[in-house]
Amino acid sequence: MLRGEALSAYRALLRATRRTFPGDALMLSESAAEIRGKFEANRHVASEADIRRLLDDAREASRFISTMIVQAKLDSNGAYVVKPSKEHAGATLEIPSEELLREKV
Repeated sequence: MLRGEALSAYRALLRATRRTFPGDALMLSESAAEIRGKFEANRHVASEADIRRLLDDAREASRFISTMIVQAKLDSNGAYVVKPSKEHAGATLEIPSEELLREKV
């Protein structure tokens, strides 16, 4: 039963990153590697209580990625545009400055 929940949580995290970072090959590959690494690191956890806690953390991470992260896109004028979707309704968006975004590129 817990194995199925773990697989479901893993897939939900991957889906959340695909929805949040469509077309961004680097973010998709890096996030997939990070997710897999976290699950692999906890593969041998035996305590049901610990497994449940980890599954709760994974579900929370999926929710966070889906509702709290919006990827800014560079438009043709050289400005970054943020377009939150309905999943972000009610969330407080923190929009980084243009300078901070340029530093990350």
